[in-house]
Amino acid sequence: MLAETICSAVSAAGLGIAAISAYRKKFLSAARTAAYALVPLGLVMTGAVQWLVDTAFSPVAWAGFGVLGLACLLFLSTRAVERRRVGRAVTTGGADPRAVAPAASAPSRAVRAKPSAGQPAGEDFSDIEAILKKHGI
Repeated sequence: MLAETICSAVSAAGLGIAAISAYRKKFLSAARTAAYALVPLGLVMTGAVQWLVDTAFSPVAWAGFGVLGLACLLFLSTRAVERRRVGRAVTTGGADPRAVAPAASAPSRAVRAKPSAGQPAGEDFSDIEAILKKHGI
């Protein structure tokens, strides 16, 4: 009951301030202030304030929040243990379907030779030759 009275008083004060702003020809500010002032009144009329007050002062509701917190804690701890087991299996050599493939060798950066006098500048195959030599072809 007290929360509804306070919300109604805040709405009335906000609408009064909006009226003063409108009198001073600040219509945009007045409309914005009126919008903010009507929010607490709307919350009271929908029953959201009563629900919030009932929840805030209810020991059963706080016990429910505690149970939800415990459930989240259990969920997160089991996920952490599961991840540690998977990490340990990978390091000990266990076959894990999510194992990462070995990394490919880094590409070599061969020094490009300048084209000879008889070879056009656009046909420089020295880098391709270096790759083929590297693989024994």
